[in-house]
Amino acid sequence: MKKIIWVIAGIAIIGLVVFKLVTNKKTTEGKIYHYDKDKQILVEVDTIHFENLSAEDAYTGTFEPNKETKISADIQGKINAVLVDVGDYVSKGQTLIHLDNSLLKLQLQSVEVQIEGLQDDVNRYTILMQADAVQGIQLEKAKLGLKSAKIQKATLLEQINKTTINAPFSGVVTAKLNEVGAFAAPGAPLLQITDIATLKFTVNIPETDLKQFKIEQQYYISADIFPEIPLSGKLTMIGSKANMGNSFPVQFQVANNKQTAIKSGMFGKVRLSANKTEQGIFISSSAIINNEDQAQVYVVKSEKAVLRTITISNNIGNKAIVSGGLNQGDIVITSGFINLFDGANIRTK
Repeated sequence: MKKIIWVIAGIAIIGLVVFKLVTNKKTTEGKIYHYDKDKQILVEVDTIHFENLSAEDAYTGTFEPNKETKISADIQGKINAVLVDVGDYVSKGQTLIHLDNSLLKLQLQSVEVQIEGLQDDVNRYTILMQADAVQGIQLEKAKLGLKSAKIQKATLLEQINKTTINAPFSGVVTAKLNEVGAFAAPGAPLLQITDIATLKFTVNIPETDLKQFKIEQQYYISADIFPEIPLSGKLTMIGSKANMGNSFPVQFQVANNKQTAIKSGMFGKVRLSANKTEQGIFISSSAIINNEDQAQVYVVKSEKAVLRTITISNNIGNKAIVSGGLNQGDIVITSGFINLFDGANIRTK
């Protein structure tokens, strides 16, 4: 009797577990989202037609300063005055910084006193020599001492001159690296001056296009910030070593002016020829789907999305030239690709 009760209890438990599992499965399936393939998908479209698109041979590059240097002192000393600030325009030879030279001036006064005494000795020994009152060696020693003192004076004068730091060329102060009261040492930068009156414009050119560039020739250049203002640049350098991308640096010299006021670090373009116009079927690159090395697009047919393979002959900017697979008047889907599939029902915005 007990065995029968245990068997019945076991069957009941198994039945309860099975019932619970079936109930949980139905509950889970009810929570899962089932995509309705018959539902219309909202997309954006564009109608294909022949058009003209302007293209030009252009390469992007960067403007750099013609000259740029960090100025340091030739001798050590405390900074007494900094006469310029960041953003100031300075001319070649203009005084920028004064270093303390009071000790050097005192040393100069001491040497001048020595020179005066040695000059008197030379004059005195010269007179005595003429009277055979002294030996000639004494006069020679006095003359050598005078010469040494004069060299010492010239050295001190040169050191005093170096306590005044001047601009080596005209330009703009782009960095101020020290202040009054700081200690200047040889090689320690104090100011940075950048010359942007003339600019260097550098682009990286693929090896296949290098033959189009010739040293000393003029090329049309424009800054991205001033695309409407044409500039002329003389080609001054073609690099002899390629970079990691197998391109070669090509550098132009461009005159800056108040009309453009191009800054170092701005971007620009160099153009090789006048605009070229090409006619054909153009589509936005965003409409193209790459599938197993095939270019495909969705075309609208009877309110359905139809996947079609196309052939692309060239890319110009953000558009592609289609040479096969599309005809004028076809309607191509340009956005709304989420959940989109071949044969999907669609509606346009």
